[in-house]
Amino acid sequence: MFIFKRYKIRSYEMGLLFRDEEFRGLVEAGTRWFFDPLGKVRVEIVSQRDPWLVHEKLDLIVKSAAGAEVGSDRVPFLEKMLNMLVRGNRISPVATLKDRAVVLDLKDHERALVWIENRFSHVVPSGLYAYWTGLKDVRVEVVDARNVRFEHDELKVIAKSPMVQRVLDVCSVNRDRVGVLFIDGRFVDTLSPGLYAFWKGQSEAKIAEIDLRETMVDVGGQDIMTADKVTLRLNAVVTYKIDDARKAVSQTDDVRQALYRETQLVLRSVIGARDLDVFLTEKDAVASEIEESVRRRAGELGLEIASVGIRDVILPGDMKDLMNKVTEARKAAEANLISRREETAAMRSQANTAKLLADNPVLMRLRELEVLEKIAASGKLNIVLGDKTPGEKGLADKVINLL
Repeated sequence: MFIFKRYKIRSYEMGLLFRDEEFRGLVEAGTRWFFDPLGKVRVEIVSQRDPWLVHEKLDLIVKSAAGAEVGSDRVPFLEKMLNMLVRGNRISPVATLKDRAVVLDLKDHERALVWIENRFSHVVPSGLYAYWTGLKDVRVEVVDARNVRFEHDELKVIAKSPMVQRVLDVCSVNRDRVGVLFIDGRFVDTLSPGLYAFWKGQSEAKIAEIDLRETMVDVGGQDIMTADKVTLRLNAVVTYKIDDARKAVSQTDDVRQALYRETQLVLRSVIGARDLDVFLTEKDAVASEIEESVRRRAGELGLEIASVGIRDVILPGDMKDLMNKVTEARKAAEANLISRREETAAMRSQANTAKLLADNPVLMRLRELEVLEKIAASGKLNIVLGDKTPGEKGLADKVINLL
């Protein structure tokens, strides 16, 4: 049975010395001998290449008192002497963990951001932590998590850490949108597009993302009865955008559905108060009245109405046939009236011309000459002259006189 134990600790390692399962201190690099006839000495060798020291007895290691293992009153005098004489190897004084590492004892409301070699490594919640400082540069930033919203210049880098999901809720507000922030159910702020983070376990933070772009609501297939008991089907469209994001989130659970319902009610109210003929002839005025009513209600929901339009009006089949017949009869009557007016005007013009010619023989002769000129211009003119009847003027004389 060996009563001496030998441990070789390399330059990038550190030894954790335990005697009878009680931590006694750190053992630095070198070849170390320990007199251990009862088998109570144990040295755990850990690497400092990974700065984060994870150990089940970290609380004991951190709280151990400073002092050397050799020369301490806890070690029997004979064991001290043997430790100094074995192969001439003197055990060097052993420091506490705080002399070789950064020790964090985070309270419930504290969190820590850890940088290693000037590169962000991870974020840790409340608890006890230790990081070796012998080989790598370690920098720690302690943050108060009672301020639920976490803001940092390096937030984009921090959010990519694999451990960040344990302690942070990370979310983003996309382009052309805003985020309405509620903490513990209370409105706090309206967030512009960007990346945001909130500490878990302190308060409940919720972001409602709202699209600010112009959107359309199709109000289709609405069966509405007019004042004269005619049922028609109507399709309308409403174009809107969010004007007040807080109102849009707080006033109703679904602002789009609320606008749809309000438009339905307005359509039934406005069109139901008019006869079919009035509605069809005053469609633009009806659309303006609908838009004004919808705009007023939409403002209470945090919306801005761009336009409200009636896209289609569909009549029942029998009513459509009847309307077509009415339209056809009306057009036929209008055509007949126009024809009669034209005939009357033509007859009146002929009567005026005849009276004028009767009162002016010279005009009559000019009119006859115009007719002969037209006949002559249209083709070959043959004039046949016969013998004159006794006592009457011959045809030749008449033509000569006419010409």
